[in-house]
Amino acid sequence: MEGTVDGFRYGAVTPVAAYLMACLGGALGLRCIVRSLLNEHSWKAGWLGLGAASIGCGIWTMHFIAMVGFQVEETRIRYDVGLTVLSLAVAILVVGIGVFIVGYRGAGKGALTGAGVITGLGVAAMHYLGMAAMHLDGSIQYDVFTVGLSILIAIVAATAALWAAVTIRGFLTSLGASMVMGIAVSGMHYTGMAAVSVHLHGTTGASWAGDSPTSLLLPMLLGPAIFLLLAGVVVMFDPLLVLGEGEGARSRTGTSRGAGGPGGYSGQRPVAAREFKAPVPGAPPPRREPYARK
Repeated sequence: MEGTVDGFRYGAVTPVAAYLMACLGGALGLRCIVRSLLNEHSWKAGWLGLGAASIGCGIWTMHFIAMVGFQVEETRIRYDVGLTVLSLAVAILVVGIGVFIVGYRGAGKGALTGAGVITGLGVAAMHYLGMAAMHLDGSIQYDVFTVGLSILIAIVAATAALWAAVTIRGFLTSLGASMVMGIAVSGMHYTGMAAVSVHLHGTTGASWAGDSPTSLLLPMLLGPAIFLLLAGVVVMFDPLLVLGEGEGARSRTGTSRGAGGPGGYSGQRPVAAREFKAPVPGAPPPRREPYARK
């Protein structure tokens, strides 16, 4: 018997909330990666790690907020805690691999393609691990073509996000890129969900006991949501990101120019003082060039 699958149990509430969380994670991740590129003397690995964790938590939170609205009318659903946590770890780890590749090797064609494929496959793995964590009184089946399409969307979305991370600098452009990234991640999720069909083991839900999805998912979503909030505080109060790229460029080059002293003093000696060399005792006198004859 085929189950009646409904992915929008609460209407537009869960899709909109899921999309906003994907945008938040993407925006924070992009700004952290930009921060690592603005100042080469900062702790680059730390900023890249924070960016990867933000994007990974945003994607994972988006998935499970959307799953709060998923139901099969004939049976209750429960989730395996271990696989649910594993899917979060996979999301952060694989996004981190892609972020570190482009963060250290740039947006070259080979590096960007490899990082995009790895990250896209990781996002898809997170999605289907999260689906494997779902238990109900039936078996979940997938349409192969739609699954392949969802994986392709994940790879394209991941490649575009990584390109934006190392190419886009301005705040407004980063915000726009994160909104596009949220659309792509949400599109990948709901494309994958369109591939789902459920074959029930029984004819009624009475034979299967399970908790409401919100009883497990909402407490688990609290941790990544708090992390994203703290990451947002770090990004908002970082001077280099608040001042913008122009101030960051001046902070990088101000030391080498010696600028910023009172009255515009550059900290360099006058030319004549720099060119004067004291004679060395016992050394022959310097050779003088003869005057040119007119």
